[in-house]
Amino acid sequence: MGEVARRIEEIGDRTNKNNIAASTAILAGLVLNKNTVSKLLREDIMKESVVYQDILSKGEQKEAIKLILRLLNRRLGELAPNIISQVRGLSVEQLEELGEALLDFQTEKDLEKWLKESV
Repeated sequence: MGEVARRIEEIGDRTNKNNIAASTAILAGLVLNKNTVSKLLREDIMKESVVYQDILSKGEQKEAIKLILRLLNRRLGELAPNIISQVRGLSVEQLEELGEALLDFQTEKDLEKWLKESV
């Protein structure tokens, strides 16, 4: 693994270096512990890669969906499966907007109207 890390450092193109470092870290994480991977591969390089950013974005979206659904359930009661499916399909930006809008919702109809107008 040390040899791989040295080879990655030798890559001149920064974008390629970042993407290869992130991909290597993902694969190395399957067999090595986190501390070992962190010692061998620079985290700052990995954070700039499109692979890392994609994983991070998906994690943010997953957590936003989870939070918004909890808030909607608390505000409106149990939601219909088709509504849940629509919420799960929203982008992070749309989820943020919904998070603000839901404070004004009184019924599930308000949510349905928002989804129809905003998506």
